[in-house]
Amino acid sequence: MAEHNDLGKLGEELAVEYLQKDGYVILETNWTFQKAEVDIIAKKENILAIVEVKTRSSLDFGLPQDFVKPKKIQLLVKAVDAYVIEKDLDINVRFDIIAIHKEGKAFAIEHLIDAFYHF
Repeated sequence: MAEHNDLGKLGEELAVEYLQKDGYVILETNWTFQKAEVDIIAKKENILAIVEVKTRSSLDFGLPQDFVKPKKIQLLVKAVDAYVIEKDLDINVRFDIIAIHKEGKAFAIEHLIDAFYHF
């Protein structure tokens, strides 16, 4: 597996731990619908948090959250609509980003709540 794939997998594992410590229940990881993959679907109270995880080894090329492009947002919205219908959920949906980057030997984690809006 390529090194960036390992880093991405590690980032997703760190994000799951982070969310669980913050009181979220993880419903799904790497949930797919058509061409979209949702990294984490989590629930806290009456909020369904759709979490895109972006992990970078450095900030040399920009902040991790800057790599969530409009096309990805469009795919996520479509996938989440399908998920909510499939599971017959009556819940508020929020789109978050967890941005992770390496700082020395550790990782900095930033949880951006309501990171983008769907139209």
